[in-house]
Amino acid sequence: MYNLIFMGPPGAGKGTQSQLISEKFSIPQISTGDILRANVRDKTELGQEAKGYMDSGALVPDELVVSMVAGRLTEADCSKGCILDGFPRNVSQAGALEDTLAELNKSIDIVVGIEVEDAEVVRRLSGRRVCRECGATYHTSFNKPSNADTCDKCSGELYQRDDDKEETIEARLKVYRDETLPLVEYYKGKKLFKGVAGVGSVDDITGAIVSAIEECCDNT
Repeated sequence: MYNLIFMGPPGAGKGTQSQLISEKFSIPQISTGDILRANVRDKTELGQEAKGYMDSGALVPDELVVSMVAGRLTEADCSKGCILDGFPRNVSQAGALEDTLAELNKSIDIVVGIEVEDAEVVRRLSGRRVCRECGATYHTSFNKPSNADTCDKCSGELYQRDDDKEETIEARLKVYRDETLPLVEYYKGKKLFKGVAGVGSVDDITGAIVSAIEECCDNT
């Protein structure tokens, strides 16, 4: 059984690596965004409560998010473990998650931190371009379209999303440093944190993560 947390700055590749590790170990990838949307869509009690905050433009409180995660962890596909992708986001959520897992007789085996320098994050995200028509994604450095402003698939216009603009990325990185980065020391104190370089080929990064997971779990 592997109960894992993946953390890292925006643009580090958490989603890609979570999906690959999910497939390798046959455990579900869980993101709070997916859980939140599912609860709102299904009009659960927690979802209705969360929707009230969202509709007013407020952040969904930590305790509500943790309650949704707890509910997800009781589902059958989590019986052999799971990957929490980008959650917890702060030390308060981490403590609440720990209490919730204890009630379920579960615990976190390893926290994988995908480490990428700020300059690389900015390069990755600011270079992204999206087609207005079909949603296809390109990059100005490593997935260029044939024509700079035109989609290869449908000839639609390519544009840069607001959250991919450099000033927005810098703001997102500041939030990460202020709120999420303290989790590194939190989990190091519990001897659960393992940093993995997030630069290189996708396969190389996956291999490093797999090695970290297997090494950690073989020693427990």
